[in-house]
Amino acid sequence: MKVLAFAASGSQNSINHQLLQYVASIMTADEVELLRLSDYELPLFTAERELELGQPELAKQLFEKIGHADAVIISFAEYNGSYSAFYKNTFDWLSRIDRGVFQNKAMVLLSASPGPGGAKTVLNSALKSMPHFSADVKASLSIGKFTQVFDAHSQSIVDPEVNAQLLSALAQLSNG
Repeated sequence: MKVLAFAASGSQNSINHQLLQYVASIMTADEVELLRLSDYELPLFTAERELELGQPELAKQLFEKIGHADAVIISFAEYNGSYSAFYKNTFDWLSRIDRGVFQNKAMVLLSASPGPGGAKTVLNSALKSMPHFSADVKASLSIGKFTQVFDAHSQSIVDPEVNAQLLSALAQLSNG
C-alpha cells in the first residue's frame, strides 16, 4: 500500500508534521510519502486569478500525487478554530481541478495541538466536509497536549494510550 501523508499547515515547525514523521516511521505500508504543503505553495486563490493563470502546475502535481496513492493521511493544524489559511488555499486550488479532490482514497484524519483541545474543532470540520470531496474516511484521532505526549528527542509518542489509539486508527487503512 502506498500512503501519502501531509500536515495541513505551511509551518516548517509544524507539530502535525512531526506527528506524521512518527506515523511514517511506524507504518507497515509498502511506502509512505511524507510531503510538506509548503513545497506546493500556490498563489492566493481567486476566481480572477484562476482565469488569469489556469490551473497552477504545483496544484496539478499535488492532485496527481493524491491520485497515485492508495491512502491519504492528513494531520490538521487548527488556526483560530479552523483550517490554516495555507491548507485552505491549497484545497481551494485542488477543488478547482476536480471537486473529488481526494479521489475516493481511504483516509485517516489526525489533528494535534499543544492545548487540551487537540484541534478537535478543525478535525470535526474536516470530518463533515471530506465526504463531499470524495474522501473515504476510515478513522480519525485528535491529540491534545501534544508536547506532553510526544517526545521531541526520540520523535515518538510516549503516552501508551495515545499511541494505542493512533495505531488503531492507522490499522483502519488496511482493514478495508
